[in-house]
Amino acid sequence: MGKVLYLDCSSGVSGDMLLGALIDMGLPVERLQAALAGILPPGCSLQASRVQRSGISAIQFAVDEPDEAGHQSHQAHRHLSQIVALVEGMALPVSARSKAIELFRRLGTVEATIHGIPVERVHFHEVGALDSIVDIVGAVWAIEQLGVSQVVSSPLNVGAGTVETSHGRLPVPAPATLRLLEGAPIYSTGTPLELVTPTGALLVTGHAASFGPMPAMTVRQIGYGAGSREIEGHPNVLRAVVGDAQETGAQSTVAVLECNIDDMNPQVFGYLLDRLYELGALEVFYTPVQMKKNRPGTLVTVITPVHVREAALDVLFQETTTIGVRHQELLRECLNREWATVQTKYGAVRVKIARRGERVTNAAPEFDDCSRLAAEQKVPVKDVHAAAIRAYLDVLNLGARQQ
Repeated sequence: MGKVLYLDCSSGVSGDMLLGALIDMGLPVERLQAALAGILPPGCSLQASRVQRSGISAIQFAVDEPDEAGHQSHQAHRHLSQIVALVEGMALPVSARSKAIELFRRLGTVEATIHGIPVERVHFHEVGALDSIVDIVGAVWAIEQLGVSQVVSSPLNVGAGTVETSHGRLPVPAPATLRLLEGAPIYSTGTPLELVTPTGALLVTGHAASFGPMPAMTVRQIGYGAGSREIEGHPNVLRAVVGDAQETGAQSTVAVLECNIDDMNPQVFGYLLDRLYELGALEVFYTPVQMKKNRPGTLVTVITPVHVREAALDVLFQETTTIGVRHQELLRECLNREWATVQTKYGAVRVKIARRGERVTNAAPEFDDCSRLAAEQKVPVKDVHAAAIRAYLDVLNLGARQQ
């Protein structure tokens, strides 16, 4: 049965609150520090302090980065290309690096849209500081370490009032935060604070497959991450819960965008596909169709998380010749997925296993692993693929006999 991570954002969410909750759940700070060693300067350490928020014990996470004079220094600002280079140089799993870079690029697109500049010119301020980079990369890595098959979030309490930023005093939620929350359910209880930060909005919307009440689960782990301030009469904490999901596929709402094109250079379609996947599209595919005036055309179909819809619309209108895009929201149900590694005579191959409840419905060797080993061993890729299937079935049969 797959595991689910539920995020209770009734007091908002920030990157440090999310990491605090995962540490409270049992993630060792030492492991987190080792994973992030590639971006931590000498003398920098990660701190997890036990604090009280309205009577609830929680972990407050912080980055301790003393400068040469012994004072705190978190405020180096960076361009997107600098942050991507930092993450690419880290000794993290490929999936974690890719996810972190995907999130930073999404944030760059949002900032570029707000300021009306090319994404290459986006200059991150608060989110470009080391502590924010640690929050984002660390949370991506930590969530992956949980081995959950889905993330679900409650509606987000965004707070109220104004917040001081490098661009001056802005209304809550700040423009970038609000754009990142597009498609997610939000509300405000009137608390005059910024409860959802840009890093928190980025991490939650970048991971959550759906939003709503806590799904049916058997609870296994609970963690509380503390916000930096005490809020009178309300615990300023993010609650994270991990449990075994019910025996159904994970449901989520997705946006489906379609347009017909019959007058565009076909070379653009490849570039368009790459742009849409960089934004976070789940699926992009092209279907040949016959259009009016007997013209052969292409039906472009894009499936995205709801919060990516507007960005995908912008790309379709900017990069193609279409003058109209149809879009709708649909429910999608996905099987719970997990990874196993099998050993073959050619080398190790990862196998993606899909389950509906306890029942395995599919097991597929990772083709990238098969193609890499085929090139290294100079054998047909179909032989490596077949060997991986046999190895997986051998492991499955051995487990059945031992039971």
